[in-house]
Amino acid sequence: MTPTPLADIPVHVVTGFLGGGKSSLIRHWLADKPAGERWAVLINEFGRVGIDQALLAGRDDVVVKALPGGCLCCQLAVVLQATLVELLRRERPDRLIIEPSGLGHPGGLLALLRGEAFAEVLRLQEVIAVLDPRRLDDPRARGHQTFRDQLTLADGVALTMTDLSSPAQLAAARRWIADLEGAAAWIEEAPHGRLPDARRPASAGRHGAGMVYRPAAHRALLAAPVGARDSARAPTPGVAVRETGRALGHVSLGWCWHAEDIFSRQALETCLAALPAGVRVKGVFHAADGWWSYNRVAGDEPAVPCDWRRDSRLELIGVPGTLPDAEALEAELAACRV
Repeated sequence: MTPTPLADIPVHVVTGFLGGGKSSLIRHWLADKPAGERWAVLINEFGRVGIDQALLAGRDDVVVKALPGGCLCCQLAVVLQATLVELLRRERPDRLIIEPSGLGHPGGLLALLRGEAFAEVLRLQEVIAVLDPRRLDDPRARGHQTFRDQLTLADGVALTMTDLSSPAQLAAARRWIADLEGAAAWIEEAPHGRLPDARRPASAGRHGAGMVYRPAAHRALLAAPVGARDSARAPTPGVAVRETGRALGHVSLGWCWHAEDIFSRQALETCLAALPAGVRVKGVFHAADGWWSYNRVAGDEPAVPCDWRRDSRLELIGVPGTLPDAEALEAELAACRV
């Protein structure tokens, strides 16, 4: 029997800079998902290890697909289209959520989603950008073109980390966003990543037509080779696999360990807490007391239980010169194993 043609599947894009809270917002959406619906989540991570896939996994009614090691709008553009076609054909989801890399420019992605290939299949909804108001204290962030474009191209902005931001920082963020060219239609506070019910997946945005440009830094990557994990380098018990990456003014350093490798959570947290401030830290580990995920933005996020069971992973992202020595840290992490 021929399956019903796919048509009019709502697709939501959640963008925002590194550590802004994209995954937290998506987790709340998934928690509120209507019973009986099957959703798909496509995640693009700058690093090559792929942590966010692990943090969102663990449900039968939600399929999570990861594209690590590149940028959806340039290096992974061809891979993205093929991956989307296969994901939609195989899973036939009722709704699709896409989380681009925190360093990714959404222009190319939006152009693909509203292009001819998916014109009758996908219905682009509001594009939402997340923003930690504290990041605007850094003039480098305010002057970063991709950071600004992520907010400019969004239909709405979710202000995250509100419990860690001062009233002055929240007010300054609202003013700064409102002053951007092509300012978002709405700005909402999203404590712990939760938007008001009225902003849950539903409405269509303004990106059904028109031109969205791609900045020079991303255009330069179009000719670069696509980064991807080598499946032949799967970890074996006691031996970690290390991955590195470099693009868009940032570098990444990551490891994978076999699921049978068990870590002391106390030793691990001591090791991770000593990492340099300003380095983005994401991980999921098999500890003696279960599986735990780490998602450090400002050094004050506790570990939480995790459903991932495939392997242990760690990813560090920062500007060149900020990451620790790979050999030394790998030895410290090895000493954390039970």
